[in-house]
Amino acid sequence: MSNPISNRQPAIILVSPQMGENIGATARVMANFGLKDLRIINPRDGWPNDKADTMSAGAFEWGVEAKVFDTLEAGLADLTYVLATTARPRGMEKPVFNAEEGIGALMSRPDVGVGVMFGAEKAGLLNEDVALADGILTYPVDRSFSSLNLAQAVGVFAHSWAARTLEGEAKKEFAGVGDSADREQLVRMFEHFEDELDRAGFFFPAEKRPVMTQNLRNAFIRAQWTNQEVQTFRGAVKALALGRGKARIDRKD
Repeated sequence: MSNPISNRQPAIILVSPQMGENIGATARVMANFGLKDLRIINPRDGWPNDKADTMSAGAFEWGVEAKVFDTLEAGLADLTYVLATTARPRGMEKPVFNAEEGIGALMSRPDVGVGVMFGAEKAGLLNEDVALADGILTYPVDRSFSSLNLAQAVGVFAHSWAARTLEGEAKKEFAGVGDSADREQLVRMFEHFEDELDRAGFFFPAEKRPVMTQNLRNAFIRAQWTNQEVQTFRGAVKALALGRGKARIDRKD
């Protein structure tokens, strides 16, 4: 089965990451949101890294492919459009995007390699790193506390990417089971319920019955019933009616 996400995925580029745990956590959140191209530039603790593998929770086995490069230039060599993530103004004349705008900029280039750079844990991207980017991607963080964990920063981007590419698939999985009830089924349910309410003396005084019925039907319509829900509700109405009848017989006895 083919991946529903576009074949042209952005590369996630970690520039001089320090901790294997953060690389592993990055791979994990990439897998969560369907991203596979992980590029690691000059990792401080080397590669492969046991701590990264443990923290990834199986993301590498799932399909996240980690490639290691000695230099940023080498890691970007096959890419045509790249964004640099930063929370600090850099004094450079580059377009600045929020996450949604950045996703749009990346997706508007379907025929080229694209990527997003993330800096090291201690200080983020260097100015010379940002200089290699086509644009800047920044998040609406509180400027008095703007430092994000590396994997968290990747997670914000990955979520935004998936919201544009995978959200429809996710919603399908959570869709209600069963078909929606048609109007005939609903009307029969309304009439069944209203008949029992009549027997219980609910519609009083009689002149208010049309308004009361209308209010009930409007409330039911808003619920967007399924076939199964209609059947369950009618079964409940029937059970209550039978129970009420039994109570009347008991009182007569």
